[in-house]
Amino acid sequence: MAQRLAFTKMHGLGNDFMVVDAVSRRLPVAEWLTPTRIQGWADRHFGIGFDQLLLIEPPSGTKADFRYRIFNADGGEVEQCGNGARCFARFVAERGLTDRREIRVETAGGPIVLHLTDDDRVRVDMGRPRFGPEAIPFKPPITASESPYTLMLSGQPGGLDRVTLEAVSMGNPHAVLQVKDLESFPVEAVGTALEAHPAFPRRVNVGFVQQHRPDHIALRVFERGAGETLACGTGACAAVAAGIRAGRLHSPCRVDLRGGALSIEWSGREDDSLFMTGPATFVFDGEVAIDSTE
Repeated sequence: MAQRLAFTKMHGLGNDFMVVDAVSRRLPVAEWLTPTRIQGWADRHFGIGFDQLLLIEPPSGTKADFRYRIFNADGGEVEQCGNGARCFARFVAERGLTDRREIRVETAGGPIVLHLTDDDRVRVDMGRPRFGPEAIPFKPPITASESPYTLMLSGQPGGLDRVTLEAVSMGNPHAVLQVKDLESFPVEAVGTALEAHPAFPRRVNVGFVQQHRPDHIALRVFERGAGETLACGTGACAAVAAGIRAGRLHSPCRVDLRGGALSIEWSGREDDSLFMTGPATFVFDGEVAIDSTE
């Protein structure tokens, strides 16, 4: 008889997740959460359908309340996910896994702190934005000594053979591009080319920014391993951090994504944490069978 894995479907501004609780019930994670299974569950026609799978585990030490792992729809594990962090916080609170309003979490991208607000939103201490190429990681062109950087592309529509970008780490790698019109820009084509560009040895999430005011931008994000999503929390953080650092934006800044809006706060000092505030929504609970023959 096949064993069954309980899960919860959640989303943060349309960036959707399969959330798995490995705290209440210890699971054989390495055996059950294989890349092939995750790819199948992520399929929107034949599976559950999601951008990422979020795994909640006990912490490895005493400095955190939980460990939080993220797997993209292609089955690959990644370092960080801001929208997922908000869903994680609401899940552990509402399912009784913690009674704390401030939750300290281990991630592969480093520790984060989550704050539950009284209006069911979550304010996330995302840590410090990092701009050094080695932290992203990013291999700048030899001719470029500092941001913004120009990278060469090939085979792009409309003769677009080069792009200018800023590179930021929010615990995961981001490239940020300024565009005049989000709707007409070839997001999928350029996102695909940059995601696997040799300048980013661990691939990269690509954010496309249209600025409305110094405190208001619109953003589309092509995420590595998932394609364009309706929202990307770390992408919003990276876009605002790059804008504040360059003097284009100030804090707090509203970020309009296709799934809704986030508020990002950062002092501009590289030793200070950046904060993201936004919603997290429950969709449904379910189970999937674990077939031992897969």
